[in-house]
Amino acid sequence: MKNKTLLSLLVFTVLACGDDQENNIPSTFRVTSVAIGELELHGDQLLEDVPPDQSISIVFSEEVRLEDLQTAITLRRGTETLDFTLTHGPGAGFTIKPVELLRANAQHQLDISTALLSATGASFAGASFAFRTLAIDLQLLSVAFGGEEALGQGRVTGVPLALDLALTFSAAVDMESLASSISIGRGVPLALSKKPGNLVSVSVESGLSPVSRFVLSISDNLAGANGERFAGYAQELYTEIDPTFKFPEVADEELLTLVQEQTFKYFWDFAHPTSGLARERNTSGDLVTIGGSGFGVMAILVGIERGFITRQEGVDRLETIVNFLETADRFHGAWPHWMNGITGETIPFDPNDDGADLVETAFMIQGLLAARQFLNAANAQELAIKNKITDLWEAVEWSWFTQNGQDVLYWHWSPNVGWEKNLQISGWNESLIVYVLAAASPTYPIDVEVYHNGWARAGGMKSGEEFYEIILPLGPQLGGPLFFSHYSFLGLDPRQLEDQYANYWTQNINHTRINRAYCIDNPLDHVGYSADCWGLTASDSPGGYSAHSPANDLGVITPTAAISSFPYTPVESMEATRHFYYLLGDRLWGEYGFYDAFNLTENWTADSYLAIDQGPIIIMIENHLTGLLWELFMDNNEIATGLEKLGFTSY
Repeated sequence: MKNKTLLSLLVFTVLACGDDQENNIPSTFRVTSVAIGELELHGDQLLEDVPPDQSISIVFSEEVRLEDLQTAITLRRGTETLDFTLTHGPGAGFTIKPVELLRANAQHQLDISTALLSATGASFAGASFAFRTLAIDLQLLSVAFGGEEALGQGRVTGVPLALDLALTFSAAVDMESLASSISIGRGVPLALSKKPGNLVSVSVESGLSPVSRFVLSISDNLAGANGERFAGYAQELYTEIDPTFKFPEVADEELLTLVQEQTFKYFWDFAHPTSGLARERNTSGDLVTIGGSGFGVMAILVGIERGFITRQEGVDRLETIVNFLETADRFHGAWPHWMNGITGETIPFDPNDDGADLVETAFMIQGLLAARQFLNAANAQELAIKNKITDLWEAVEWSWFTQNGQDVLYWHWSPNVGWEKNLQISGWNESLIVYVLAAASPTYPIDVEVYHNGWARAGGMKSGEEFYEIILPLGPQLGGPLFFSHYSFLGLDPRQLEDQYANYWTQNINHTRINRAYCIDNPLDHVGYSADCWGLTASDSPGGYSAHSPANDLGVITPTAAISSFPYTPVESMEATRHFYYLLGDRLWGEYGFYDAFNLTENWTADSYLAIDQGPIIIMIENHLTGLLWELFMDNNEIATGLEKLGFTSY
């Protein structure tokens, strides 16, 4: 019995020793998961489209000492070993964070060597995980000129001559790559400076040329510091106007006198030598224009008052004009739009417009009636001119132009094709003066229904719409060209003019303010438009004559638009006049004042002067300063009679 007990003890001891030897044999452990962000990596396949900004998490089946893992892990991109930080997570997990952002669109490999042991000494068979980062595009996040954001805004205007450009990218850029990829124009050297936050400052070694076109171009050769690809970027740039004054500064009143006097030369020095009438434009030869000459008659009155010419010189010129108008072609008392300044014969405006033009005739009569009041009946020469003006005025058969008694006036009549042109004079536009004169005529007056049904279209010319928080009582969208508020109101005083359709002072002020507000808004990004550079009206343009307006914006600013609006926007018109003269005078100022128009986007300035644009400049500056032409025209008794007849309540 004793021996059996001893034998059992011996067997138990041997078995126990065998278990201990088995437990001391080193075991193995493994990686249970590897992920980048939310994407899992597997050792047997390449993981695509991995975000380059995510950390790598690893979880083992057993605890691993941090210091051991640090030496066992290698993160590579090709043959390049990448630095990283390693932190211990919960349990047997760790986080690998690359020191620098992983390069986009590049294959990377994470290797864990066999030298790694677990905390208990278990061995590791080694592991490799391959992945490719996303082909992330390098993005341009900001383009700022002088602190003003311009990214994606199309054409950039007013770029400072000392270029101050800041580019912000979505990631760091390779500066060497940027230097070879960016330009603003041939031969313009750029200085690049890398700033914090993926920002690059761009400047020029010498100032840029004023009012010049450049193109900011960053080609698709640009690469991010980590290999990100760039799609390319281009943006049209126009530099600011040279802020230096082109002429010595003078007092504002002196500047206005200078503008009037220089512009007056068009109607005095450049007037047709035979007829004394105004040429249509400075290249018209013997072709003279009736409406523009009516403006010229008023300009002569200003010239006398301002001392640009003597009274006798002015009276002699008026005598020449009136004598010529007596013998020139007329059709039922109305003159044609154009005529020969030597013979007085009609020059057709177009094939169906070779006779009477009632609107142009009204502009002439407006000027003549102002002159009639200006002239002195006590002087025999002046009295004779006054009487001839009365004869010309009373000879116009206004009522005949209703075309057989219709409730509307017609613009044209031809001795060859009759009413073929068939254009009704209907509001709202520049032609209110036609109906006022037609109602005021002592010889051929129209019925009041012609005004209400023909001109006012039974109220159809009313608007009441609001643009830029400004209510427009009459007219088309955004008011139309500014000559609507000029031509009829060179003599017709709008300051207290009101009828059932509008207060005309409010109409003209608001029309002008809307036109200016549109230019400030500049929805088409035209170069040069600003609070000081505004005014859309009919004038020449690079493509020919056009009635410019917010609805027909070709990038053309016409000086007469803002300057002839002096009575309505005196402060804003003065700012515009100063801008045109001092800042743009080297390109705008010429023999007869401001050239007709300019387009800075196309680097174009007209070399033309037009009578219908020059005249209102002189006249409306004078109306703003003294009210001279308004007082003269409104002093005619017939005008008061006509306005009362049409239902005007204040005038």
